[in-house]
Amino acid sequence: MRKNASSHSGRIFSDRKWIIPFFASLLVSVTLVLTAIFGTLSSSSGGEQSHFDIISFSRSEDSNGYFVDSDLERLLNASVVRKMEAPRFAYLISGTKGDSHRMMRTLEAVYHPRNQYILHLDLEAPPRERLELANAVKADPIFSEVENVRVMSQSNLVTYKGPTMIACTLQAIAILLKESSEWDWFINLSASDYPLVTQDDLLHVFSNLSRDINFMEHSHIAGWKLHHRARPIIIDPALYLSKKSNLAWTTQRRSLPTSFKLFTGSAWVVLTRQFVEYCIWGWDNLPRTILMYYTNFLSSPEGYFHTVICNNEEFKHTVVSHDLHYIAWDFPPKQHPISLTMKDFDKMVKSKAPFARKFAKDDPVLDKIDKELLRRTHRFAPGAWCIGSSEGGADPCSLRGNDTEFRPGPGADRLHELFQTLFEDFQSKQCL
Repeated sequence: MRKNASSHSGRIFSDRKWIIPFFASLLVSVTLVLTAIFGTLSSSSGGEQSHFDIISFSRSEDSNGYFVDSDLERLLNASVVRKMEAPRFAYLISGTKGDSHRMMRTLEAVYHPRNQYILHLDLEAPPRERLELANAVKADPIFSEVENVRVMSQSNLVTYKGPTMIACTLQAIAILLKESSEWDWFINLSASDYPLVTQDDLLHVFSNLSRDINFMEHSHIAGWKLHHRARPIIIDPALYLSKKSNLAWTTQRRSLPTSFKLFTGSAWVVLTRQFVEYCIWGWDNLPRTILMYYTNFLSSPEGYFHTVICNNEEFKHTVVSHDLHYIAWDFPPKQHPISLTMKDFDKMVKSKAPFARKFAKDDPVLDKIDKELLRRTHRFAPGAWCIGSSEGGADPCSLRGNDTEFRPGPGADRLHELFQTLFEDFQSKQCL
């Protein structure tokens, strides 16, 4: 045994073929370790960069004089200003039975070739309506040319106050992340939402904004909401039934979580790509843990993203507490938005918000918004990308030009004024 073992060992050490691969591997390993060490040292020596170091509110020739606010720049520690590529938005527009035409109208009002769009008509809509929506998108020459509008082929049954709305939103985000890597903010709208500014207005203003800022109305859950939403345990029938029904309530009540704080706010959000990627990938497991908690939570769409972002150290300081919507609520408050009409038009404009909800189907105020705010005479709200002739009533957006150029109008002025107000007390309204 000893003899054989000694003989075998001798053969190993007498074979010199292993020497060259061994030293080559050793050299590569040492190089990688040194590169990692020096890379870490160089990044740490460069100092920590603020989330808002790329916001520019100084007057310049290419900003058309919109952002003139050095005090705001100092407030947000904007020490470095750099020119960036024009931003892009990724929209989810959702609807239910009978909403396909309203969804198309909202889509055309917010359409821009730079953006991405995904439409979800839930399972309550008949297959024929869903097929008509898909065919309308497929047959559109602009949509076919740019290929930036999609209809979700897998329809989900969605209960507004239940977790199925969150599941549908996360699925749409995952599809948008998979299909396109070139967008900066995610915006969710319903068929009853409508824009109050053009996409040229919106893109122009967001061009001067840090790509790290999230817009989400939020507050720490307390008072009656703590009692009526955090304590009860509900079941969303849409998770296991094929037809809609009301949420089911259990007799049990839960205690509050101790590993994270609960937050609440508006279900309508404008979220950065970085944050929604974190919600999908969840590398520290927090988004999944909170998603499981909100599975049995009343009005989970008004709490899931809010709780995730406010419990994460990387993102909690990036939130502006506003949903960028004008919403009129009933009184006495029953937490139901009232339908907006002509009498609300001036209030919508004065709010300076880029979106409003909710609108009844084909309400006359939508035509007034098209005419006076969006300058929309054809299918799309006009922008600098529309370079066709308008002679004889022709649609100038039938011919597509450079989508990196914008023609901002009064809507950009209003939105800029709103942002100035929001950022003035931005730090006092962060997650607490």
